Amino acid sequence: MKNVYLTIVFAPLLGAIIAGFFGKKLGNKITHNITILFVLISTLMSFYVFNHHVLNQGEVFNQNIYTWMQIGNLDISVGFLVDNLTSIMLVVVSFVSLMVHIYTIGYMHGDEGYTRFFSYISLFTFAMFMLVISNNFMQLFFGWEAVGLVSYLLIGFWHHKESAVQANLKAFLVNRVGDFGFLLGIALILSFSGSLDYAQVFSQLDGMINQQLWGLDLISVACLLLFVGAMGKSAQVPLHVWLPGSMEGPTPISALIHAATMVTAGIFMVSRMSPMFELSDVALTVVMIVGAITALFMGLLGIVQNDIKKIVAYSTLSQLGYMTVALGVSAYSIAIFHLVTHAFFKALLFLAAGSIIVALHHNQDIRKMGGLRKKMPITYWTSLIATLALVGFPGFSGFYSKDMIIEAVHFSQLPYANFAYFAVVLGVFITAFYSFRMLFIVFHGESRLDSDTQKHVRESPLSITFPLVVLAIPSFIIGFLIIEPILFTGWLDNAISVNKDHVAMAELKNLFDSPISMIVHSLQTPPFWFMLGGVIVAWMLCLYRVKWANFLQRKFKAIHYMLDSLYGFDRFNQIVFVDGIKKISNILWKVSDMSLIDKIIVNGAARLTGLTGSIMRNIQTGYIYHYAFFMICSLLIILAWVVIKI
Repeated sequence: MKNVYLTIVFAPLLGAIIAGFFGKKLGNKITHNITILFVLISTLMSFYVFNHHVLNQGEVFNQNIYTWMQIGNLDISVGFLVDNLTSIMLVVVSFVSLMVHIYTIGYMHGDEGYTRFFSYISLFTFAMFMLVISNNFMQLFFGWEAVGLVSYLLIGFWHHKESAVQANLKAFLVNRVGDFGFLLGIALILSFSGSLDYAQVFSQLDGMINQQLWGLDLISVACLLLFVGAMGKSAQVPLHVWLPGSMEGPTPISALIHAATMVTAGIFMVSRMSPMFELSDVALTVVMIVGAITALFMGLLGIVQNDIKKIVAYSTLSQLGYMTVALGVSAYSIAIFHLVTHAFFKALLFLAAGSIIVALHHNQDIRKMGGLRKKMPITYWTSLIATLALVGFPGFSGFYSKDMIIEAVHFSQLPYANFAYFAVVLGVFITAFYSFRMLFIVFHGESRLDSDTQKHVRESPLSITFPLVVLAIPSFIIGFLIIEPILFTGWLDNAISVNKDHVAMAELKNLFDSPISMIVHSLQTPPFWFMLGGVIVAWMLCLYRVKWANFLQRKFKAIHYMLDSLYGFDRFNQIVFVDGIKKISNILWKVSDMSLIDKIIVNGAARLTGLTGSIMRNIQTGYIYHYAFFMICSLLIILAWVVIKI
């Protein structure tokens, strides 16, 4: 099996190298065929690995492949850990990546950087594979940083756009904040355990329980630092500000970043570190609260957005909040379940948005759309399926995972669990509202397109619609197919540890006995009616668009301003960090560079040398009697010193 794992990981890297170094010579068609072929190989083998783990329940492959370096007793290796968690992540990453590769053929057609883009997205896939298959913290950090680097390149892919350059710089800097905490957490674990290998670290957790650091137990500090890294990668408040700006990149990478790769890295990492997090109620409580805040307040921002991609982006932020809440209440398998279902329907939503953008000549403002249902039927029906999955409509994939998260929070005994429950339930209404608002405005009602666009708008080509149709299938049925192993058979138990005192998962197993029972139960709970209410309000708002819009802006002007200003996060960061650092830099420049270094050290040394030289020039006159006079004076001084000493 080792050769299979090596092929899965390194096939996209080989495709990236070929496309990057030889793409121009090979041409667009050969380049995209090569990269798609290598990702297809990884996808087929990922399904093979997944099937192997389904048939061989509990089998775990944990082996070092290559020793990179040895420092004393510390071995830093490239190693693979393949269990049920890894196998399902490999399937999700490879399948969504394959769809994005195919979709890119149509979306990026005619772009000057066509082959470069294929190289980047293949490299992105390789980096994510390295992250999810790692068996040690060093390799995890390598994959962690690699996806960050490639995302930087892809967000700023159209580097001639000033907004794209600013967006990729913001993403890079914000993630450095998260990665600094993540690196400190890894360093802390290394200093106390003496190892970077997962298995060795987890085997020593009992010895770390009673150790203290900064007034907290050591494990809590380590978990909180690791979670800072997750907050950056998975865009949790307040390190969420980079993700909406990532929409400046081409739409295929928006789907790849938001659906199956970079933003899910934090969710995966916390799940992988469950043996540590389960020993700290402090860390779990912080994770739950941060996730609840993100789920509720980032969803609210989707209401006031008019850019089609940013609406979907804020829905990603909100859904990541749901996953994080699930992690906080120890429902790790449910968080991974929602990660899987979300990957398919969110990729579908982004790619459908891209289909609309291409058809409308890169118009992204939903206020200038309308009536596209008949013009773009495939895009419409696939968008409808993705939207129903996103809002958690009974029977669709998102329903099972989201409903289980809400129920898990309901059973949690952590402090502030009531607030988290309120946030995730209210978030159902908000998600349904902004999702169907977008659907109704874009596809229904009268067309608001200009006459030229109206004449030429048509369904997207097969290279774009094919991935939409393929992704629509799991967006509808994947939840029903995998809920039983996730919830009832404990398929992820070999990869995830849950403290017996954390009862949420046990209560969920007692509550449901089949997917049908979940649907029946949901019809009697608040989330279903909140979801239905959100759809109805969105329909009414779109039906009476002018009247409602004027009413809302007039009656809730302060709230609208707060949402429109994104809660002031960007303004705060601009004033405090950007402008603040500039002012501090100017002060340091004037005080340190100009005054201390230039005037005193550099120019001061030059002036001192000049002054000394001018004095010495006056002494060196060339007259013998002057030298004799200095000799006599010096002799008298020496004699006086000798007499005083005697």
